[in-house]
Amino acid sequence: MENDICKVWDMSMDEDVALFLQEFNAPDIFMGVFAKSKCPRLTEICVGILGNMACFQDICMSISKDENLGQMLLQRLCDSDSPTLLETSRLLLTCLSQPEVANVWVERIRENPSVYDCVCFIMSSSTNVELLVKVGEVVDKLFDLDEELMLNWIKNGTCRSVGPSVDDSPEELPDFKLVPCILEAAKQVRSDNPEGLDVYMHILQLLTTVDEGIQAIVQAPDRGKETWSLLYDLVCHELCQPDDPPIIVQEQKTVLASILSVLSAMFASQTEQEYTKMRKNMPLIGSLIRILQYMEGCGKRSVDNSKESEQEETGRADVNEEDFHLKILKDICCELLSNVLQELTKENTLEGLHQGHLNEQTCSCAFQNLLPLYFASVESFLEVLREADQTLADNLEKRFPSLKVHA
Repeated sequence: MENDICKVWDMSMDEDVALFLQEFNAPDIFMGVFAKSKCPRLTEICVGILGNMACFQDICMSISKDENLGQMLLQRLCDSDSPTLLETSRLLLTCLSQPEVANVWVERIRENPSVYDCVCFIMSSSTNVELLVKVGEVVDKLFDLDEELMLNWIKNGTCRSVGPSVDDSPEELPDFKLVPCILEAAKQVRSDNPEGLDVYMHILQLLTTVDEGIQAIVQAPDRGKETWSLLYDLVCHELCQPDDPPIIVQEQKTVLASILSVLSAMFASQTEQEYTKMRKNMPLIGSLIRILQYMEGCGKRSVDNSKESEQEETGRADVNEEDFHLKILKDICCELLSNVLQELTKENTLEGLHQGHLNEQTCSCAFQNLLPLYFASVESFLEVLREADQTLADNLEKRFPSLKVHA
């Protein structure tokens, strides 16, 4: 029977088969399975078939408008079976990606508090990378679609009698907070799935678009130190490293933009003395300048490609899209770098010179990218640099005459 129904699962990717299944009320049959079956594999397959059927717009609208089926599918998020959770998440993402029905699901999820608890439970406890990535994509899509729902989840965290249990027996869940759950999932996927890491970093970036989200990040856990530590480690020790080819920045541009955006928001919102050492860690400055250096190489490559494909519309569109994402990364990188440089002391600068993060080449790259928009920040840093290394400061003034005029 399992082999036969798996064949139906495969066949349901065909629109004619999906329409046939809908005509013979397959969704109603599956509801009966969800209500009565104690076989996780059968539940997984039935949700998977619905997921395939939902890829077609008319069927997706029919499934989405069925309130009973919708509620029953959301209950599957509280299942303890990872394959079922994966197929449920895939189905939800498919529906949320259809503009005609996305709002139906957003509203349904907003009115169903158990979804928050079940999603947080998965993110904080699952070791299934594929599941974590798909759940992350669902959360990312939800937050992108509806700021009100995101705010509700940020402010959430009360215990409820809803548990990830197949027998639906009440089970009290921990007092979930959203940010620690996101961090735990990000740690699980960081090594095995770069796309998954990109998803969770984008979720954090979405949180920084509202004040409540920034406060949630900087206050927990351990007053934001865990978040800063993870993002700092990714930028300084994993992404865009000295032994990587410069073109790596093209591959990592979206995840880098998300990470630097969150770091920038945290940097701007923290004034406590306990952050002083963390803020002025020179490897971060070295990493930011290296990203800018690598982008200069990518920029030249994009110009060359643009010339070669001048007669090809598709080629030009791809180049323009690459330039757009690189520009976003550059803007975020420059903003954070300017803020960090502005707070450096003579001691910090001497440390950077000693460690090799600051020299004429790196400072020139920084000034080239920061001027003229961040003139005040560059001027402030140059004053501090003059105390630490007069010769280097003089050389930079010669290379950037506009600074000498204002000195």
